[in-house]
Amino acid sequence: MNILIIDGQGGRMGRSLVEEIRKICPEAVITAVGTNSIATGNMMKANAADHLATGENAVITACRKAQIIVGPIGIAMADAMLGEISPAMANAVASSTAYRILIPMNLCDTYVAGTTKGSAAILADAMDHIRQLTERKTNE
Repeated sequence: MNILIIDGQGGRMGRSLVEEIRKICPEAVITAVGTNSIATGNMMKANAADHLATGENAVITACRKAQIIVGPIGIAMADAMLGEISPAMANAVASSTAYRILIPMNLCDTYVAGTTKGSAAILADAMDHIRQLTERKTNE
Protein backbone atom coordinates (compact mmCIF):
# COMPACT_ATOMS: atom_id res chain seq x y z
CA MET A 1 0.00 0.00 0.00
CA ASN A 2 1.54 3.32 -1.11
CA ILE A 3 0.30 6.18 1.05
CA LEU A 4 1.17 9.77 0.19
CA ILE A 5 0.94 12.48 2.84
CA ILE A 6 1.06 16.06 1.61
CA ASP A 7 1.30 19.04 3.96
CA GLY A 8 2.51 22.61 3.91
CA GLN A 9 3.08 25.58 6.16
CA GLY A 10 4.57 24.14 9.39
CA GLY A 11 3.90 20.47 8.60
CA ARG A 12 2.39 19.72 12.01
CA MET A 13 -0.62 17.91 10.59
CA GLY A 14 1.62 15.97 8.21
CA ARG A 15 3.85 14.85 11.06
CA SER A 16 0.83 13.62 13.03
CA LEU A 17 -0.47 11.80 9.97
CA VAL A 18 2.88 10.09 9.36
CA GLU A 19 3.08 8.94 12.99
CA GLU A 20 -0.50 7.71 13.19
CA ILE A 21 -0.55 5.98 9.81
CA ARG A 22 2.66 4.14 10.66
CA LYS A 23 1.00 2.86 13.86
CA ILE A 24 -2.12 1.55 12.13
CA CYS A 25 -0.47 0.34 8.93
CA PRO A 26 3.15 -0.64 9.65
CA GLU A 27 3.58 -2.37 6.28
CA ALA A 28 2.58 0.69 4.22
CA VAL A 29 5.09 2.56 2.12
CA ILE A 30 4.67 6.14 3.34
CA THR A 31 5.83 9.07 1.25
CA ALA A 32 5.67 12.47 2.93
CA VAL A 33 5.87 15.52 0.70
CA GLY A 34 6.03 19.05 2.04
CA THR A 35 5.10 22.07 -0.01
CA ASN A 36 8.06 23.77 1.66
CA SER A 37 11.21 22.63 3.45
CA ILE A 38 9.86 23.48 6.92
CA ALA A 39 6.86 21.17 6.41
CA THR A 40 9.10 18.41 5.08
CA GLY A 41 11.51 18.85 8.00
CA ASN A 42 8.71 18.56 10.51
CA MET A 43 7.36 15.40 8.86
CA MET A 44 10.92 14.02 8.88
CA LYS A 45 10.95 14.32 12.69
CA ALA A 46 8.28 11.61 12.86
CA ASN A 47 11.00 9.11 11.80
CA ALA A 48 8.32 6.98 10.17
CA ALA A 49 8.16 7.97 6.49
CA ASP A 50 9.88 5.77 3.94
CA HIS A 51 10.40 8.64 1.50
CA LEU A 52 10.53 12.41 1.97
CA ALA A 53 10.51 15.17 -0.62
CA THR A 54 9.71 18.84 -1.05
CA GLY A 55 8.01 20.98 -3.66
CA GLU A 56 5.71 21.05 -6.62
CA ASN A 57 7.35 18.41 -8.79
CA ALA A 58 7.59 16.02 -5.83
CA VAL A 59 3.83 16.37 -5.24
CA ILE A 60 3.04 15.81 -8.92
CA THR A 61 5.31 12.75 -9.20
CA ALA A 62 4.19 11.19 -5.91
CA CYS A 63 0.50 11.56 -6.84
CA ARG A 64 1.09 9.26 -9.83
CA LYS A 65 2.31 6.40 -7.63
CA ALA A 66 0.04 6.79 -4.60
CA GLN A 67 -2.84 4.49 -3.78
CA ILE A 68 -4.05 6.75 -0.95
CA ILE A 69 -3.43 10.51 -0.66
CA VAL A 70 -3.91 12.12 2.76
CA GLY A 71 -3.65 15.77 3.74
CA PRO A 72 -5.52 18.94 4.54
CA ILE A 73 -8.37 19.72 2.15
CA GLY A 74 -6.39 22.62 0.70
CA ILE A 75 -4.06 20.26 -1.16
CA ALA A 76 -6.82 19.86 -3.76
CA MET A 77 -7.44 23.61 -4.19
CA ALA A 78 -5.22 25.86 -6.29
CA ASP A 79 -3.65 28.73 -4.34
CA ALA A 80 -4.75 27.29 -0.98
CA MET A 81 -2.62 27.29 2.15
CA LEU A 82 -1.58 30.91 1.63
CA GLY A 83 -0.57 30.18 -1.95
CA GLU A 84 1.61 27.15 -1.23
CA ILE A 85 -0.59 24.89 -3.37
CA SER A 86 0.06 25.66 -7.00
CA PRO A 87 -2.57 24.90 -9.65
CA ALA A 88 -0.36 22.03 -10.85
CA MET A 89 -0.23 20.52 -7.34
CA ALA A 90 -3.99 20.79 -6.87
CA ASN A 91 -4.56 19.24 -10.30
CA ALA A 92 -2.21 16.36 -9.50
CA VAL A 93 -4.13 15.59 -6.30
CA ALA A 94 -7.56 16.01 -7.89
CA SER A 95 -6.78 13.97 -11.01
CA SER A 96 -4.88 11.17 -9.29
CA THR A 97 -6.36 7.69 -9.41
CA ALA A 98 -5.57 7.39 -5.69
CA TYR A 99 -8.22 7.33 -3.01
CA ARG A 100 -8.15 10.75 -1.31
CA ILE A 101 -8.69 11.44 2.37
CA LEU A 102 -8.88 15.20 2.80
CA ILE A 103 -8.86 16.63 6.31
CA PRO A 104 -11.14 19.67 6.63
CA MET A 105 -9.41 22.74 7.99
CA ASN A 106 -11.29 26.00 8.30
CA LEU A 107 -8.31 28.20 7.53
CA CYS A 108 -7.04 30.44 4.74
CA ASP A 109 -10.38 31.89 3.69
CA THR A 110 -12.01 28.46 3.37
CA TYR A 111 -14.86 27.22 5.52
CA VAL A 112 -15.88 23.58 5.27
CA ALA A 113 -19.50 23.28 6.37
CA GLY A 114 -20.48 20.48 8.71
CA THR A 115 -17.13 20.17 10.45
CA THR A 116 -17.96 20.85 14.05
CA LYS A 117 -15.49 18.31 15.42
CA GLY A 118 -12.14 19.45 16.72
CA SER A 119 -8.97 18.57 14.82
CA ALA A 120 -8.14 15.61 17.11
CA ALA A 121 -11.53 14.01 16.41
CA ILE A 122 -11.21 14.68 12.69
CA LEU A 123 -7.74 13.06 12.60
CA ALA A 124 -9.05 10.07 14.57
CA ASP A 125 -11.88 9.68 12.05
CA ALA A 126 -9.38 9.82 9.18
CA MET A 127 -7.20 7.16 10.85
CA ASP A 128 -10.23 4.87 11.29
CA HIS A 129 -11.01 5.25 7.61
CA ILE A 130 -7.41 4.54 6.57
CA ARG A 131 -7.38 1.47 8.83
CA GLN A 132 -10.55 0.19 7.11
CA LEU A 133 -9.08 0.82 3.65
CA THR A 134 -5.80 -0.94 4.40
CA GLU A 135 -7.55 -3.90 6.03
CA ARG A 136 -9.83 -4.24 3.01
CA LYS A 137 -6.84 -4.15 0.61
CA THR A 138 -4.96 -6.72 2.74
CA ASN A 139 -7.92 -9.11 2.66
CA GLU A 140 -8.33 -8.92 -1.15
